[in-house]
Amino acid sequence: MPPRLNPLSFSRPIAYRPKAQVQLRLQPAARIAPWQCRNYADKTDSAGADRSKRIEAQPLGHVSEEAAQTAKITGEQGPELSKGTPIEEVVKGDKAVVDNLPKVMQDAIKAKQSSSPPKGSRSYSTTTTPVTNNGSMDIGIFNLPTKTPAAVPGAKFEVPSLPLPKGSHVKHRYDPVIEQVTNLLMQHGQKSKAQRNMSLILQHLRTSPIPTINPDRPLVPGAPPPSHLPLNPVLYLTLAVDSVAPLLRLRSQKGAAGGGVALQIPIPLGLRQRRRTAVQWILNSAVKRKNVGSGKTGFAQRFAQELISVVEGRSSVWDRRNAVHKLGVAARANIVLPKRR
Repeated sequence: MPPRLNPLSFSRPIAYRPKAQVQLRLQPAARIAPWQCRNYADKTDSAGADRSKRIEAQPLGHVSEEAAQTAKITGEQGPELSKGTPIEEVVKGDKAVVDNLPKVMQDAIKAKQSSSPPKGSRSYSTTTTPVTNNGSMDIGIFNLPTKTPAAVPGAKFEVPSLPLPKGSHVKHRYDPVIEQVTNLLMQHGQKSKAQRNMSLILQHLRTSPIPTINPDRPLVPGAPPPSHLPLNPVLYLTLAVDSVAPLLRLRSQKGAAGGGVALQIPIPLGLRQRRRTAVQWILNSAVKRKNVGSGKTGFAQRFAQELISVVEGRSSVWDRRNAVHKLGVAARANIVLPKRR
């Protein structure tokens, strides 16, 4: 029986060298920078003390003040701080600076060199603004106090004097014609939109050319010249409305003529009623006009153009006003006056 072979016995005489391990060379660790933060400074520490009182933290003085201190040290006569140093003395002898000055200052320097200015006049001074004892700045004829005491003790502001001036009330700050026309232009309660249209109308009247007045259809008595109207758009609007405002209206009374026939009775109108009727007529004519542009400004331009045509006598509102007056004159016999006692 053959002897058994052990495979381990064969591997003993074989030279076996394991693989050399590669040693990694580690880089030296980077030096960590110190923590860059500022700890809480103690008040007693010089680094955390108040630096506003140091000499280098103080603001630089004025040019005139520096010149006065220099003159005091050298024993010369320096500039007066109440008047300041004129520019002519600062730039004297420096031709390069004089050439770079504005033309006005160059002319002033040449005029001073040619002839001395009158006594008491100073031009282009570098004066400092002195402060009086009560804390106000003295700048010549003006005096700006820091605090105005109240006239009434215990009140923060002065009590208004009575009666109050016209236009001080918030509800009556606009012209009555502007307020009434704005309310008539308003739709669906949109007051801000009506006010914007009213502003555009006045702007269009202000930038419009001078109107040409028709002698057959004159404006109300006492109207200013046509050249003054664009300068005052509120007066322009008032004249246009009052000139075509009717003096009366016709009220139809049924059965007054007998047999069920209605009778036309003229009734006089008040100032606001007359203006309301005129604005409604102008508004109806402006709606029928062709739109000259697009956007939110179209209606305002049409209404303003209708106002201009009313002033110039080209609008159809005049015919409507004349027709109402003609019927009122014809129906004046229908007015029944009360009997005298």
